Amino acid sequence: MACSTAMRFLACIVLVLCSATANAQLSATFYNTSCPNLLSTVQAAVKQAVANEKRMGASLLRLHFHDCFGCDGSVLLDDSSNITGEKTAVPNNNSARGFDVIDTIKSQVEAVCSGVVSCADILAIAARDSVVELGGPTWTVMLGRRDSRTASLSAANTNIPAPTSNLSSLISSFQAKGLSTKDMVALSGAHTIGQARCTNFRARIYNESNLNAAFATSLKTSCPSTGGDDNLSPLDLVTPTTFDNNYYNNLESQKGLLHSDQQLYNGGSTDSMVTSYSTNQNTFFTDFAAAMVNMGNINPLTGTSGDIRTNCRKPN
Repeated sequence: MACSTAMRFLACIVLVLCSATANAQLSATFYNTSCPNLLSTVQAAVKQAVANEKRMGASLLRLHFHDCFGCDGSVLLDDSSNITGEKTAVPNNNSARGFDVIDTIKSQVEAVCSGVVSCADILAIAARDSVVELGGPTWTVMLGRRDSRTASLSAANTNIPAPTSNLSSLISSFQAKGLSTKDMVALSGAHTIGQARCTNFRARIYNESNLNAAFATSLKTSCPSTGGDDNLSPLDLVTPTTFDNNYYNNLESQKGLLHSDQQLYNGGSTDSMVTSYSTNQNTFFTDFAAAMVNMGNINPLTGTSGDIRTNCRKPN
């Protein structure tokens, strides 16, 4: 931003200071005094949930992703007479899951420190702990988010990148939220775990050419050309419940399940990043952890904004 006059200069200083203050309110030690057992409580609950169902780790990570083009707990809100929630948005409908696990974690956190910890922060911690449980990296979760009092179905429909996105669209979507192309490629590596519905990759396996033929054939058995929309296939066929760098190896072999996945390695500007991550898992882990922190800083509600919800599914 150019500030050519004294007034504009002062305005710029105010904007920078306000932005810095908002970010500074997120802190790794935010609950150290008010809820000292928070991290161990969430970790134990996530460990149990993932032990019960390995897929849940991917589901909890995805909830944080879909919340964090805002990071305010809005993805958790149910529809009501006053609110249209985000659970029926195209990226979430019949897809987002793990809400019951978040309810359980919230109840356990409330038992050790009532009315203190936001649902948005619980999502952020649970995402990190899920990755760790499945063999991935850890990182320091910045805390101090508050919960929104409302949700936006339209924002959820427009802000979350679609599985049909091309590379330029992916880059633009992430840049619009202050995330770099490097962040985008690293965060896409979350698709090393979890599953996708047939409806989200049918067009790719029947119509696209940048796809390993044997891989496409194997997918067609569970994803017919018509019907079976909700049939699931792993995003990483080789190690679907282990957080590793195999996602990038798959892309180099033209075995990206989603159109948006294979766009990262398709003769474009991100090919070299994919190669870097496929050959060095530690580099991927380092960049993924840094990108998760960056994503967690997207427009959080802090200070006196929003609420600390008692029930993550509805405003206070």
